[in-house]
Amino acid sequence: MNEMMYLIDNNVLSHLSPTQRTSAFFHTQCRIPSEVLHEADGYADDALKDVEYPTTANVLGFLRTVMATVHEDDTALVNLYANKGAADPLLIACALDGNQESEKCLFGPTWIIVSNDNAVRAKASDFGVESCTREEFAARTEGEWHD
Repeated sequence: MNEMMYLIDNNVLSHLSPTQRTSAFFHTQCRIPSEVLHEADGYADDALKDVEYPTTANVLGFLRTVMATVHEDDTALVNLYANKGAADPLLIACALDGNQESEKCLFGPTWIIVSNDNAVRAKASDFGVESCTREEFAARTEGEWHD
């Protein structure tokens, strides 16, 4: 079985306890895209920077690919006028980038988006990226949070 790496959306991060956010599991198996970290600016744990999935040129290339599939009238994934979803396409771009890097390895990790945003999970599915809700993530990782 391949290792799983989880890309965490802010609507999931906000439901994790400080103990979970500082756990060994979180620091080895979870990543937070730069823009999600920006949204999560109010958290006291500076350690979140340690799990940042940086916005690289390759990620921006995937972001361009994702945004090319979003119709200009579609505000489900991104609605900049309502200040909603700025990080959502970046979650998908990071997953695409991570999975591309994994393809270079014999047994690279599978990147999974964890979000309770239906539009994020639907668009991820369009690109063949696995996703789950925070409840599914909690059930899937139930025994992993203890150091």
